[in-house]
Amino acid sequence: MTGQNLFAPPEDQNAFTDILFNALLGFAFMFSVAFILIRPEVTEGKINPKAEFMITAQWPDGHQDDIDLIVEDGEGNLVWFDAREAGLMHLDRDDRGWLGDAITVSGKKIENPLNQETVTIRGIAAGEYVVNLLHYKAETGRPVPVKVKVEKLNPQVKVIFAGTNTLDGAGDEQTAVRFKLDATGKVLGLATRDKLLIRAEDFSSKQENAKQNGGGE
Repeated sequence: MTGQNLFAPPEDQNAFTDILFNALLGFAFMFSVAFILIRPEVTEGKINPKAEFMITAQWPDGHQDDIDLIVEDGEGNLVWFDAREAGLMHLDRDDRGWLGDAITVSGKKIENPLNQETVTIRGIAAGEYVVNLLHYKAETGRPVPVKVKVEKLNPQVKVIFAGTNTLDGAGDEQTAVRFKLDATGKVLGLATRDKLLIRAEDFSSKQENAKQNGGGE
């Protein structure tokens, strides 16, 4: 019967096709929504420092001198190279100047000239925090400018202090900043008056022990 397929299908067949097509669309939509709801949260690439404050001390890249960052909290806890954890504070990076700045991988020497020490405060404890710098080793015999920065990390990063101290030789200890916190982590005030955290005799003892052990810290 030539030409019979040119006639329009019956009206009830059109209605059935429309219903079937709409049902398939609805099923596809509900499947997409369900897939989105059950998909696990993507966590790769996120960084959670788990810290409330970060304190950094930085001196010129490639410089030979060894500078130490020392931090005291309101309870008298002290964190520095000789005590990397104290209270809620942690020394995350201990830099020894040019020592340890190069490694050899597959016969190729790789250098990291950055001179920086970092202390993080992992929780909120009210009181006054004292941030000091110690000129541990003076290889160059010249003054060293050291930049100090204190950052409040939560709920967003905020610099609460930035300054520069010039250290004049081995044993020179200076206060960069003192800051007070309340129980919520609010900064109540800043000061720069000196407070020595490492006594001269303690420093001399550390230096003598280091010499006997054939190295630095």
